Amino acid sequence: MKYEEVREKYLRFFETKGHSVIPSAPLVPEDDPSVLFVNAGMFPLIPFLKGEKHPKGTRLVNTQRCLRTGDIDDVGDPFHCTTFLMLGNWSLNDYFKEEAINMTMEFLVKELSLSPQNIYATVFGGEDQIPQDSESIAIWKKTFEKYGIKAKVGDRIQKYGKDKNWWGLESGGPCGPDSEIFYDTGKEKCSNKCNVNCSCGKYVEIGNNVFMEYLKENNTLKPLGRHNVDFGGGLERITALLQGKNSVYETDIYKPILDEVIKISKKQNIKSQRIIVDHIKSATWLIMDGVYPSRTQQGYILRRLIRRAIRHARSLGIEGEFTQEIGEISIKQFKNIMPNLETQQEEILKTLEQEEKNFNKTLSSGLTVLEKLIKRNNTITGKDAFLLYETYGLPLELTQEILQEKGLSVTNIQEFNTAEKQHQEKSRTASKGLFKGGLADTSQMSTKYHTASHLLLASLRKILGEHIYQKGSNITPERLRLDFPNDQKLTDEQILQVEQMVNNQISKQLPVQYEEMPKEQALKIVPYAAFPEKYPDIVKVYYIGSKDNPFSIEICNGPHVSNTKQLGKFKIIKQENVGAGIKRIKAVLQ
Repeated sequence: MKYEEVREKYLRFFETKGHSVIPSAPLVPEDDPSVLFVNAGMFPLIPFLKGEKHPKGTRLVNTQRCLRTGDIDDVGDPFHCTTFLMLGNWSLNDYFKEEAINMTMEFLVKELSLSPQNIYATVFGGEDQIPQDSESIAIWKKTFEKYGIKAKVGDRIQKYGKDKNWWGLESGGPCGPDSEIFYDTGKEKCSNKCNVNCSCGKYVEIGNNVFMEYLKENNTLKPLGRHNVDFGGGLERITALLQGKNSVYETDIYKPILDEVIKISKKQNIKSQRIIVDHIKSATWLIMDGVYPSRTQQGYILRRLIRRAIRHARSLGIEGEFTQEIGEISIKQFKNIMPNLETQQEEILKTLEQEEKNFNKTLSSGLTVLEKLIKRNNTITGKDAFLLYETYGLPLELTQEILQEKGLSVTNIQEFNTAEKQHQEKSRTASKGLFKGGLADTSQMSTKYHTASHLLLASLRKILGEHIYQKGSNITPERLRLDFPNDQKLTDEQILQVEQMVNNQISKQLPVQYEEMPKEQALKIVPYAAFPEKYPDIVKVYYIGSKDNPFSIEICNGPHVSNTKQLGKFKIIKQENVGAGIKRIKAVLQ
């Protein structure tokens, strides 16, 4: 079964179960400071899991493109990918554990023809005065019996604590036990202690049902008052199992890209070749979703992926510019699922080419510095090698190769490994600190800032012109941030004008209301809406002011205050450049 067939079967199966298909959101999250990228299918649906009404109903299904920065260093093994497509279906206070588990099993066995004999389940075994999920255990026993399997707890059904079978955020919000599904690949057990969570590769996780029935507030749990189901499944992993492949890179969607990388490689190293496939493919998705290489945030990750791919290409003896070539094949492989890849192909390939040229110049500078160090010291330490790698992107292998030609070698190589680990840990810590906060935070202050961002955008459009639209937004309980296209920074007079206009609307005590309508109708009313492909067929259009003559009108999922009088005084605290022709404003409510 081909990759796209698996995806299509999944969507059609859940449609027959009353689910509405919703589009994938872009990789860059809207209004959320807690992560750089959408990293799970449920991420764009957090407001609805908390109680917002979804225009498409209470049963939803989609395939969401995701990116996990924490997996970058693991790419190169058979299964890890930086970007991937996640199968997702949701119940918004509709069905719960029994229907969810039964539907998951029916899809895997009847639609995909996976052997029920090879399927295992894990459940929450109880912890911190929270009882074990006995209901899920009983449901799994009954479900396995339907397929002729007598399931025993401890074997077919395995119990684990919060570290494995609980989903929730440290910052609070909806949470609850989850039930993961694993598939036995048929490999021998690595030891007598081997279980489904073992990393030896015998068992592969293919899906997870999260049962949100609790609410965490102030480090205490209480009933949520509603029950949600969030299923997430790995499309690439499931496809690899169905196609009998030991790696996702050998499946029909990745293999043409991998074949080309292998073809242009002078040396063969499957780990480096997989890294190139994943990173260039990931770069095409990011550029499609409006990310460009830069020194900070999303742009830094994109730059890191492209340059990491180039470094591995150098280690394989790939000469000349190659990223466009691999990027073009990547676009071809995914364009049926993401048509914008083809629409924006010229821009994507141009961006890859420019970043590759820039990095090649940096590499050349690094080689010059390396030669100077060798002449001066007649040696290179591990610390020197890491600085060359970090500052100029010079791969350790290339440094060693040049030294070897001169009869030299890197001294104290352990210094390189230590410095690299310290740098990785520093980067992770910095990311956690920079993007701390509640996922899709819906606190009272964040709700106010979200509403105020609508007033800011409308004011900018009235003062600067209709070329202004929301390029990016980031809301925390402490401030709002809005990115928009404009050649020049605002003058002091324009900043004052914007502040006065926003505060004038606040003082008018304008109502904030919405109506639902077809997307096509909404886009005629709000033609400046960014990423229109992310919206479902039916959307919410929010008005600030009267519907006949609103001050602000936007397509949005909330949350919002009911009246501008709740906002307080608006003040711009900072503006800055964040890219070519892109400006950023930060503001607070006092």
